[in-house]
Amino acid sequence: MCLTGMAMLFGIAVMMLAATDNSQGAASTRPALTLNIRDFGATGDGKTKDTAAIQQTIDRCAVLGGGEVLVPAGNYLTGSIALKSNVILHFEAGATITGSPDDADYAVTQVRWEGKWIQGHIALIYAFGAEHIGIIGPGKIVGYASQDGLRNSQRSLRRPTLVEPIYCRDVRLEEFSTSYRGMWSLHPTCCEDVVIRNLTIRSVGGNGDGIDVDSCKHVEIVGCDISTGDDCISLKSGRGSEGYTLLKPTEDVHISNCAFADSNFACIGIGSETSGGIRNVDIEHCKFTGAKTFALYIKSHTGRGAFIEDFTADDLDVSGTQGGLIRFNLLGSGKQDQDPVPGEEGIPTARNFRFSNIRVAGAPILVDGTRIHPDKPLEGLTLLNITGTCAKGIYLANVHEADIDNINVTGYAGPLINVNNVTGNGLHGAATIDPPKIEDPISTPAQPYKLH
Repeated sequence: MCLTGMAMLFGIAVMMLAATDNSQGAASTRPALTLNIRDFGATGDGKTKDTAAIQQTIDRCAVLGGGEVLVPAGNYLTGSIALKSNVILHFEAGATITGSPDDADYAVTQVRWEGKWIQGHIALIYAFGAEHIGIIGPGKIVGYASQDGLRNSQRSLRRPTLVEPIYCRDVRLEEFSTSYRGMWSLHPTCCEDVVIRNLTIRSVGGNGDGIDVDSCKHVEIVGCDISTGDDCISLKSGRGSEGYTLLKPTEDVHISNCAFADSNFACIGIGSETSGGIRNVDIEHCKFTGAKTFALYIKSHTGRGAFIEDFTADDLDVSGTQGGLIRFNLLGSGKQDQDPVPGEEGIPTARNFRFSNIRVAGAPILVDGTRIHPDKPLEGLTLLNITGTCAKGIYLANVHEADIDNINVTGYAGPLINVNNVTGNGLHGAATIDPPKIEDPISTPAQPYKLH
């Protein structure tokens, strides 16, 4: 993809800044700027808050034209810090950024949470509207252990994520590791041209997603090792009429050569916040070693509206799933929005899904694809070259233009293919199943929705 080339070009730009000497009438080059946070007062003792020193270094680097902010070995306790345009934050080996346990160290502003813009704490490392930014390892980012991201009646503010670029362009996140509990690790939101490469992400318990890609365009996730307490990767784009009105899709996402293990939900979740649309997702050459539910979970809700389309998954190894290989639930996944998209417009559209060359071991079910609305069937589903073992086969409802070929699995009970209102190829001998239960349509409100 072009993202790699863009990242390389940016790396070259950071290494060498061109300057023109008008008095001499000739151009000269100078070395890239590198500033060490220790020179600005950072201690790295794990006890003293180094927030001000790190932020001063970043700000200084930015106003001098950009370059690299070096974080040498040490444990740097800090509240939230803001990246600025043209600055790379470089963690050396043995360097750890540890999030402060104090809520007051994380500013409260508008953040995205489950598809809605709400008041919440900003991330440990964040950026607003910045360009050409990055975090590179091999160091580590650690969230404070007591932080819990769930909102409830006692806690109205979203807890901080670890890394959260918002409305940024040309973002590099490479070669570092993370450890967090109870909240998302990486949350790029409304960004463009994002490269996430060779990360090791660990989380346990709570809502500990690894990477949540939220209304972003041109995203590459390559070579990452992700083991999480919730979705390893989740693709989102807004919820209800707010997300549908903003209509900022997540699109052009490439995921390859990654390893996934999940202890609470899915390895890769598409949704359930899909009101801005999700399209052009490509997953290949990945290994799934455990999932509380499904390796691949495509989920939405009546009242989301918009679309999920043009999705391919190829050359996957899948084992250790407690739910199965693939699930579609476009009827009732996640919470209903207080302002859902009404009528037929609120039924999500799904089309063009292709799953090929997948090897499964011990999947409880191969494909659970019955939770699809009959008024908007899934248009175009290919299942090709799937081998291995499973307890149950393929279950589909409300699918048009299915293409099922070379499904060579063993160990299942009952018919391999089970359908209701399904058309296409490879359905010979399929058993008939009951249709899914459909809830009453969402009525049109007395007053049309307006952003507020």
